[in-house]
Amino acid sequence: MADRLSPTSYVVLGTIALRGPSTSYDLKRAVGRSIGYFWHFPHAQLYSEPQRLAELGLLEAETEPDGRRRRTYRLTDQGLRELKAWLAEPTPEHFQMRDIAELKLFFNEVGEPGDVERLAREQIAAHRERIAVYEDMQARYTDLDAVAKRMITLRLGLEMEHAALRFWSALLEEVGAQAIPDAASGS
Repeated sequence: MADRLSPTSYVVLGTIALRGPSTSYDLKRAVGRSIGYFWHFPHAQLYSEPQRLAELGLLEAETEPDGRRRRTYRLTDQGLRELKAWLAEPTPEHFQMRDIAELKLFFNEVGEPGDVERLAREQIAAHRERIAVYEDMQARYTDLDAVAKRMITLRLGLEMEHAALRFWSALLEEVGAQAIPDAASGS
């Protein structure tokens, strides 16, 4: 069965395992406040994937008899076994980073003078902002036993943001130094 499941499948199974019975809207909100900080995918999948997982027997769906007729999904025993098996599997894939800024940096020689400096300044501001968000989350949630194990992921996120901030700050210094004419050469 694992070959028919995608990372989004495991996002759905894992989120329901952590938070309990959920509608697709509940999943979207929960992912937006947690996994969405480090795992990007079209959130529209959170509306179609639960139904597919229900058809595979990994979730059980219950539809409200009237009103908005929302569907609430619960993890089945089979779904929990599948999630646990996936968690126990080795992860041989190398770390993936899909960063638009890094892509732009790669092609920088095609751009205009000043593009790299502007990009570095934007990235410094963005990473400082994300660090502030993560540090706020850390301050609010560190002492909550219910989420203590998930705080490890936040720690990794903070480390990555600090590394990116160091990189972009150093790059800005390099680019700024290159823009200053060398007094000794008279240029």
